[in-house]
Amino acid sequence: MKHTFVMLAAALLVAAAPVVAHHGGAAYDQTKNVTFDAVVTEMQFANPHVLVFFDVTRDGKTEKWSGWLTAPNKLARAGWTKRTLEPGDKIKVGGTPHKEGNPVLQIRSLVGPDGKELPLFEE
Repeated sequence: MKHTFVMLAAALLVAAAPVVAHHGGAAYDQTKNVTFDAVVTEMQFANPHVLVFFDVTRDGKTEKWSGWLTAPNKLARAGWTKRTLEPGDKIKVGGTPHKEGNPVLQIRSLVGPDGKELPLFEE
């Protein structure tokens, strides 16, 4: 009986590890905010977070960046669809940068190709 309990507890801990590790902004510098004019290369409207991939041109060089948003169901309730951003769209994207300098943002603001601020949360 004791062995069964230990095995069950271990299985629950292993299964819960991805959930516990999932939500954290610790990898992002919450004291900084960067903003880029960018061109969308791809948007993945899928769980657990919508991902936006974009090119940023700085000092004459193009850099490949990505950023993450909330879950697609929350963005859908805010009016987004899987076609809200298309490859080639010019956007202005802002957010908190990765602490280690990786080209990844926790997106906090996004101006769409029509020049209007896109809602990032359901209302």
